[in-house]
Amino acid sequence: MMNQRQKSTLIIATVNIVLMLLFPPFDSYSIANSSIPIFAGFHFAFSKVANEVVNSSVLFLEVAIVLINAGIAWLLLQERKVAVSRKINYQNATLLGVAVNLVVILLFPPFENHDSMTHAILPSFQGFYFIFSPHAQQVIVTPLLYIEVIFVLVNGALLWLLFKERRQVDLTTDEKLKLLRELQRNR
Repeated sequence: MMNQRQKSTLIIATVNIVLMLLFPPFDSYSIANSSIPIFAGFHFAFSKVANEVVNSSVLFLEVAIVLINAGIAWLLLQERKVAVSRKINYQNATLLGVAVNLVVILLFPPFENHDSMTHAILPSFQGFYFIFSPHAQQVIVTPLLYIEVIFVLVNGALLWLLFKERRQVDLTTDEKLKLLRELQRNR
């Protein structure tokens, strides 16, 4: 069952995804070289310019990060059946760290100069720049962006599993006696 905070998370994630779909990232193709896209910023989806196309890789990554962060928030905001202290545990700290890392990765993606752009699997890059102020003649290096996101998610998942609390099962007196009888029978 969903609590009020989880409903708020779902609403916020939905609004974010709608806004991302209404204002997607665009690439611009120059007249001189129509094979190399240049990051053109975020525009209203229905006011496309003739030489611009939606950068579907970056849009997919944006939507995936919002969904991952919504999932993390969903886990953090679930109601506990037992009284839990307000202290944050290692698993929740890991989830928060992953969420912050994903947001930072998306806000500062790797860019490269389109002149040095190759079709290599791991292209070189110029640096990490703020997404809303791209430099002229630069392209987002989506393979590096995907690698960054994958490393953060895999490491976060491993840390989350590593910090999982091991719960001791408290047996009732009847269950203890039954277990003791089974152990004696097996000897």
